[in-house]
Amino acid sequence: MLEVDTLVIGAGVVGLAVGRAMAQAGYEVIVLEAGDHFGEGISSRNSEVIHAGIYYPANSLKARLCVEGRRQLYQYCESHKVGYQKCGKWIVATSEVQNTGLEDIQAQALANFVPLELFDGPTVARQLPEVCVSAGLWSPETGIVDTHGLMLALLGELEDAGGSLVLRSPVERIETGGDSHVLWVGGAEPLRVRARNLVNAAGLGAVPLTGNWEGLPDVQKPSQWFARGVYFSYGGRHPFKNLIYPVPEPGGLGVHLTLDLAGQARFGPDVEWIEREGYGVDPERVHSFVAGIRQWWPGLAPERLQPAYAGIRPKLKDAEGGFFDFRIDGPQEHGVPGLVSLFGIESPGLTSCLAIAGLVRDKLT
Repeated sequence: MLEVDTLVIGAGVVGLAVGRAMAQAGYEVIVLEAGDHFGEGISSRNSEVIHAGIYYPANSLKARLCVEGRRQLYQYCESHKVGYQKCGKWIVATSEVQNTGLEDIQAQALANFVPLELFDGPTVARQLPEVCVSAGLWSPETGIVDTHGLMLALLGELEDAGGSLVLRSPVERIETGGDSHVLWVGGAEPLRVRARNLVNAAGLGAVPLTGNWEGLPDVQKPSQWFARGVYFSYGGRHPFKNLIYPVPEPGGLGVHLTLDLAGQARFGPDVEWIEREGYGVDPERVHSFVAGIRQWWPGLAPERLQPAYAGIRPKLKDAEGGFFDFRIDGPQEHGVPGLVSLFGIESPGLTSCLAIAGLVRDKLT
C-alpha cells in the first residue's frame, strides 16, 4: 500500500489548481488522472471564456468564486505569461421584451459587484455596425484565456512544489474510515493508496465515483444530469473583436459568439439534455444556430459554419430544475475528516479555478 498525505482525483483545470494550492501549502500531493493526458474532459471542451460573474444569485458560490477567481486569473495569466485577452463582451437584446431581461441582468450584476453598462440600440449599432439589436449590455471584465497554457502553468507549479501527476490511473473503489481514505487504483499496475486528505475533483466522473465508495454518507452521493452543448466554428474573416451573447436561455447562456486568441470565431454552445456521455456534433444542428444568430447578425454566411466540438455540463438538477450552485463539501459540511467533494463544477469553473482551489485548501487546512 502506497501512503500519501493528499490525493486529488482528476487533472482538469480545477484538479490541477487544487493540487498546486495544496503542494504550495506544504503538503505531499499526488493528482490522479484516469486519462492519458491532463485536461481532456470538461477543461478541453468549453468556450475558454473568463467570466465576469454576472448571472449568478448574489452570495452564491458561483457568484463569489467567479468574481474572486476572475481577479486572480487575470493576475495569474499576467505574472505567468499565460495567453489571455480582456476583450469584453456584449449581451444583446433583439426585442423590447428582451430589453427587460437586460435590466434584470444588470441588476443581478450590480448585486455581485460586477460593472455593466446599458446602451440603447443605436449606440450599440455604432459599436457593432453589423449587429441588429434593440439594446445591449457592455461587460468590460469578460475575457478569453488559453486553457491548455493555464493548465501547463498550474502543473509546472504543482511539480515545482514537490507534487506529482500520475496518468492512466482510474480510481475504481474507495473506502473511507477513521482518519484516512483507501483508494483502489486501476491501470497497467493496479495498487492501493492510503491518503489523509482526499479531493474528489473528477468532473463528470465525480458523482459516478460515489457509487462505489464505502463510508461516504448518502448525502454525499447526489444525482447528476448531462447537458451537452455543441460548437460550430466560423471560417474566414468576421467583423467582431468582442464576445457577443444573447439574453440567457434555460440551461445555458444561449448560442453566443466567442473568439480564440488568434481571433477565430466560433458559436455555441447550445443546450441538449442527454442520457449518457457523448461528444458527437450533429451537423443538422447548424439550422438552429443559423436561426438564432441571424436574430442579431443578419449578415451571417451559413455555409461558413462548420461542426467543431461538443462539451458536457455536469448538472445537479434536470432541465426543469433551475439554478443550482457549486457543491464544494468539506468536513464542515459532511463531517468526514480530510475529504472535499466537488460536484456540479460547470461554468464558471474555469474562471473560478484558483478561487475554488483556495477554498478547498482552507477546508482541509
